[in-house]
Amino acid sequence: MRKLALVATALFIATAAFAQHTMRFEDLAAIHRIGGPQLSPDGKWLAYDVSTPDLAANKSFSGIYVIPSAGGTPKLISDAKHQDNGPAWSPDGKTIAYVSNRDGGAHQIYLYDVAAGTSRKVSDLAGGAGSVKWLPDGSGLLAVSDIYPDCGVDPGCIKEKTAAEAAVPTKARVLTGLMYRHWKAWQEPTRSHILYVPLGGGAPRDLTPGAFDAPPFSIGGGDEFDVSPDGKELVFAQDRSAHPEVSTNADLFIVLVAGGTAKQITTRTGADTSPHYSPDGRWIAYRSQARAGYESDLWELWLYDRTSGTAHRVGADFPNWVESVTWAPDSKTLFVIAPYEGRDVLYEVTLDGKFSPIEGYGSTSAVAVSNNSQTLYCARSGLTGPTEIYAVTKRTSAVQRLTHENDALLTSLRIGMTHDVYWTGADNTRIEGHLMTPPGFDSTKKYPAIVLIHGGPQGAWSDSWSYRWNPEMFAARGYVVLMPNPRGSSGFGQKFVEEISGDWGGKAYIDIMNGVDMLAALPYVDGSRIGAAGGSYGGYMIDWILGHTDRFKALVSHAGVYDLKSEYGVTEELWFPEWEFKGNPWDNPELYQRWSPDNFVKNFKTPTLVTHGELDFRVPINQGLELFTALQRRGIPSKMVYFPDEGHWVLKPQNSKLWYQTVGDWFDQWLKP
Repeated sequence: MRKLALVATALFIATAAFAQHTMRFEDLAAIHRIGGPQLSPDGKWLAYDVSTPDLAANKSFSGIYVIPSAGGTPKLISDAKHQDNGPAWSPDGKTIAYVSNRDGGAHQIYLYDVAAGTSRKVSDLAGGAGSVKWLPDGSGLLAVSDIYPDCGVDPGCIKEKTAAEAAVPTKARVLTGLMYRHWKAWQEPTRSHILYVPLGGGAPRDLTPGAFDAPPFSIGGGDEFDVSPDGKELVFAQDRSAHPEVSTNADLFIVLVAGGTAKQITTRTGADTSPHYSPDGRWIAYRSQARAGYESDLWELWLYDRTSGTAHRVGADFPNWVESVTWAPDSKTLFVIAPYEGRDVLYEVTLDGKFSPIEGYGSTSAVAVSNNSQTLYCARSGLTGPTEIYAVTKRTSAVQRLTHENDALLTSLRIGMTHDVYWTGADNTRIEGHLMTPPGFDSTKKYPAIVLIHGGPQGAWSDSWSYRWNPEMFAARGYVVLMPNPRGSSGFGQKFVEEISGDWGGKAYIDIMNGVDMLAALPYVDGSRIGAAGGSYGGYMIDWILGHTDRFKALVSHAGVYDLKSEYGVTEELWFPEWEFKGNPWDNPELYQRWSPDNFVKNFKTPTLVTHGELDFRVPINQGLELFTALQRRGIPSKMVYFPDEGHWVLKPQNSKLWYQTVGDWFDQWLKP
């Protein structure tokens, strides 16, 4: 496995010979964002979606492409003037289903006729359509849609409900329970359900009726349901807890596609998700967590035997999270993606639990498997280059790059170089991070530096491309960038992950600050000109740093938790603070009090930029406002950027441009002579 950490991210370095300028935001925004490959049944073609932001329109547009699996020129099969995504091949390979909002409303299902080269709309669901899957005989589709639970797909009932809502003269909301809002949206009367959409005539049918979301909102997506190879059965994840704000207990259920009562097949108190039938129909593979209320528990790989009705774990000694599951066509092995020391690694897994890494460039985000299981089609990226699709020959490890969506742009850019770095953290623990040097790096010069702190806190900086917190945007301004993976980071074993809980400002803070010592000691870093920035938990750590060290010349806190007690009262997923701080703040106040940055305001000295979104219901806006008030009243140089139309992340292209510009200018003001 150590070879994985040594794989050079040099695929895009060859473009340096044609470099003309360092990366600007306009370059970052122009990069095409490639989705996962979808292999045709005959193995000859790949379909994928590509999304690109439009700065002038302040939104993104996406299109569907097909490309020969042996390599060749991609073909656009949708107009790419709207949001067309989620391609899915029909079982006979003659049709590609996808969803599009080209009619100006909610996304609906379209079918592309491969031979004719034309698309037609086949759904008109009031709540839109997403995550489309085919029935194996091609007679219909399954799709996720938002519906009124007491209406189902009855058009008359839906019309009556929507008319009644439109007629209400006030925007007031009457709250009768928690989870009244989530992520960046208020809870509406509708719920996500899985619908059967016939293609031979007839009305859609609701396969997951009731007052619960399927897939569950906290997990969600097309990876949360599947249809059996014979087309008779649907398996789906659903959380039926009476209080979803304190529950992570999604379970798996099966129901006949023809209709009937769903049967629960998992009983663990943690989350059971991502079900996938084996091609031979015997197994359902899925991801599972053991403990209730702990969203960062170890994600294990499990198999449910449809013959015996029993389930067991696969690879009980595998120490890291299983993040995705794909079956090989022969049902004898699976392919999973899991973090490992700063990379998202693709593994082949035998049914008896042997995990074998598939080595390659950067990090893998999606995979499709050839009919003979010998060729893997992978979506991969690195810190130095965005996602492209590659064909990997398993027997020889030969790699062929199939897509070249961003070559023209990348040849005009000078990209910084990255490598892994290591240092000793708290308790003499080995800590890993990524270090990026500026384009045109000269080791004889002294550079200012920026430390980027990831959120979660359970998560990691991986060797993968990102459009938020992209380190190249800082390196392009002439900074050395350190991205540490301290306590709480995934990919270093579950014990390492769990050492953050109840200890937010403890070992993780030491891990990071020891990394700063390592950074400052580098001969090409000016240790007197170091800044730090972070979002979510990373923002919390910036707030914590404010009260505990004067080491940094400037700080940036985005969507950071500032007052742990008030955060508990306004956030939506209460299972999170109740796990992290061992209860609520009135019964168990000690950890809330101990680790809350607002208790150390009198120590604040460092110039700080605060950024926050009004629609952030995970870390609500009061946290950023309270921090900014304290900074201003303390007379500390500070500024706040408030986004009225953003949630936890800054996603709209023009807002993202402003964010990068303001953050970069803030560091330039304080870190450059």
